[in-house]
Amino acid sequence: MTRRVLISGGAGFIGSHVADAHLAAGDEVTVLDDLSTGRRENVPAGARFVQADVRAPEARQLVATGGFAVLNHHAAQMDVRRSVNDPGFDAGVNLLGLLNLLEGARAGGVRRVVFASSGGTVYGDRASPPIDERAPKLPASPYGTAKLASEYYLATFAQLYGLDAVVLRYSNVYGPRQNPFGEAGVVAIFGRRTLGGERLVIYGDGEQTRDMVFVGDVAEANLLAVSCQLPPLGDLDDRAFNVGTGVETSVNRLAVLIGEAAGRAPDVTHAPERPGELRRNALRVDKAARGLGWRPRTALPQGLGTTVRWLAED
Repeated sequence: MTRRVLISGGAGFIGSHVADAHLAAGDEVTVLDDLSTGRRENVPAGARFVQADVRAPEARQLVATGGFAVLNHHAAQMDVRRSVNDPGFDAGVNLLGLLNLLEGARAGGVRRVVFASSGGTVYGDRASPPIDERAPKLPASPYGTAKLASEYYLATFAQLYGLDAVVLRYSNVYGPRQNPFGEAGVVAIFGRRTLGGERLVIYGDGEQTRDMVFVGDVAEANLLAVSCQLPPLGDLDDRAFNVGTGVETSVNRLAVLIGEAAGRAPDVTHAPERPGELRRNALRVDKAARGLGWRPRTALPQGLGTTVRWLAED
């Protein structure tokens, strides 16, 4: 059956790949995006596009009147460093924007919400990788705190109004369409600079690790989350799934692999580490395998090759 799906942030990096996946599955897709960071050209040709801020009344009205079966929420302020410098702005977009759409979903009878959370920030630095969903949660940044608070709001709406919410806690997502000119997205930034013969700046000693997951695999997890059987909601983690690889890759090693994909050795310099960033991260994904039928399929060298080729052609 064709499903009517609304994807907030669907002109962005991850959201546009999710839109592609839903269209390929035969769904009817509407993309909601204010284009503050997304790009109009990212919106698939088969999707309807509505330009609006997720905090605006017209965004809530769209959800309330659109007859959507699914709300996929990817719109976000996603820069950890900006959240440290301006936590009020971060909370306004990431919390108030979510609540605005949830009120529309409640009025419009939306039954399933898929929410993009952050396995790279909600757990904090205390758990030893690979981290499972029940690990203690102590975010080190306002961005992580807003994502965790969003998960609590979703659980509350599930209890009060029967809204079925699936939380996907992403590790570090990379791939084509990631912005190579922003502050976030190390693969895109390093890839563009390496291709251009520019110096790479690594903050700290570069031995901090990340769990790099390819965006095509993430889009597949989103599609599976729409139709998965949800367990009873006993606590926050029951309907949350890590989406990563379980593999730690240091930033230094990532620079080397990107250089290999680009066919040139990177020129690297180091700068002081920045506040709010994790030392180590990798996510255990056994629960996603059981509950969603999902596992990552793209090896890091393969995904980096695809991404670097896209950067070279963009």
